[in-house]
Amino acid sequence: MPVVKLYWNELERMVGKSREEILERLPMLGCDIERFDEECIDVEFFPNRPDLYSVEGVARALRGFMDVELGYIEYSVRNGDWKIYVDKSVENVRPRIVGCVVKNLEMNEELLRSMIEIQEDLHWTIGRNRRKMAIGIHDLKMVSFPLRYTTVRDNFTFRPLDSNKEMSIREILKEHPKGREFGFILENSDLYPMIIDSKGEAISFPPIINAEKTRVKKGTDSLFIDVTGFDENVDKALNILATMFLDRGGIVEEVTIIYNYDNKKDKFEKTPNLSPREVRIKKDEVFSLLGLKLSDEEIELALGRMRYGIQIEDEEVKVLIPPYRVDIMHEWDVIEDIAIGFGYNRIIPRYPKTNTIGREHEWNRVRDIVREIMIGLGFTEVITFTLTNKKVHYEYMNREAKEWDDYTPLMQPLTEDHTILRTDILPKLLEVLSNNKHQPMPQRIFEVGDVVVSMKNRLRLAVCITHAKANFAEIRSIVQAVMHELDLKWHAENSNDRAFIKGRRANIIVNGKYVGVFGELHPEVLERFEIFTPTTGFELDLTELFDIKELI
Repeated sequence: MPVVKLYWNELERMVGKSREEILERLPMLGCDIERFDEECIDVEFFPNRPDLYSVEGVARALRGFMDVELGYIEYSVRNGDWKIYVDKSVENVRPRIVGCVVKNLEMNEELLRSMIEIQEDLHWTIGRNRRKMAIGIHDLKMVSFPLRYTTVRDNFTFRPLDSNKEMSIREILKEHPKGREFGFILENSDLYPMIIDSKGEAISFPPIINAEKTRVKKGTDSLFIDVTGFDENVDKALNILATMFLDRGGIVEEVTIIYNYDNKKDKFEKTPNLSPREVRIKKDEVFSLLGLKLSDEEIELALGRMRYGIQIEDEEVKVLIPPYRVDIMHEWDVIEDIAIGFGYNRIIPRYPKTNTIGREHEWNRVRDIVREIMIGLGFTEVITFTLTNKKVHYEYMNREAKEWDDYTPLMQPLTEDHTILRTDILPKLLEVLSNNKHQPMPQRIFEVGDVVVSMKNRLRLAVCITHAKANFAEIRSIVQAVMHELDLKWHAENSNDRAFIKGRRANIIVNGKYVGVFGELHPEVLERFEIFTPTTGFELDLTELFDIKELI
């Protein structure tokens, strides 16, 4: 989760409260204070509140939450004669672009720092490391409108940021730090997105880097902002940035996006759209979800503190959602904010009316036993995501599987990296090793967690060892030690699992049943994960070994 650095002199000035009061109230807004000193405070915000990734957003929220300024802020966008023409060639590359112009700014060190930090945080969260969305911020005076959003070949040249010479797209992707860092997004592309001004000069190569000629620096008083990507995330990011600059006293002007696909009638779109969304919530649903009977005045105050527009009717509340609140997707999100605005500390806990006696689930009991065994054998525990994708989980592992029969797909995945529920833990451990090649060897890691096979949860233990001399005998000895500690008799049989090297792999058999596999990982598998040292591993199905019921 993003950690935002807030400087006390800015925050106290913009909120209108002392640091002591802010320190007391800030955690109630939904965040964790990591550390603070006389100069600044580091605050970790949840990914669902990207509007709080800047001092401007935090100050706006705190002014409401601390009763300095209640209710909805009306943001206005001026008409502007700024145009971007979108070529059809971007349709299959990076199809969406939005933008705005910001004037009347004083680009001091404070604002420049805030702008850079929120840009990077938005890239990481909403943008999914720039895959879904990327932002370009430019000195308006160096941009010649109208602009053209088009595609170019890899021999196209311009001078990128932090370079003293012109470079081709090919050179940028291979040599420039940003090209090496984010070039994977455009991997295997023949055409590359480019924003070109009326002079025929490039101003941005999204999602990689801007041109040096439009660099923003101290003293810049007007900006052009472009956001490119694939879906509504570009609008979300633009709204957050536009309202941030409006809170700083800037003037925002609209940009007209003109799509002239197929030589048909042009399609126009004006951005940003800072009009509020409207939802209606029923009072009975508020009372039911919160377990509180609130008066109209208490509901109005709670929503006002969270910066909503409110109109209370007989049995409903009409709520205006600010344009920067991109996390509000359901009426219940608003009801959650009513609880925050009312104050969790004011909600009196009650014992449930039904008395029950709880006990530890067998799933957790076995998990704790296995965890203790592995730590005792000198392994480090890791915890990985239960979501993955078919490419990593099966293609990388030389394995095959059928949808629903084996793995469970997600109906509406948010990213291409997370499209199915994992059926094995071993591929996730290999991802961990791949991301930690810079760490000292040997690396000995394990995870005990759940997988979903044929739409049923199962508890698994997976182990990986990597170092220059990792071999079959070593991993077999670890399997032997684990089975001994679990007081289980077992034997090994020949395995056909192509994730491992033939002749250096074996199935784990207990009471005539297959319960796992171990061996040396195949070089093809290691190459795909970019692991360059011999690696061994095993995976054990604990559900098959113990009567631990189904996980509810």
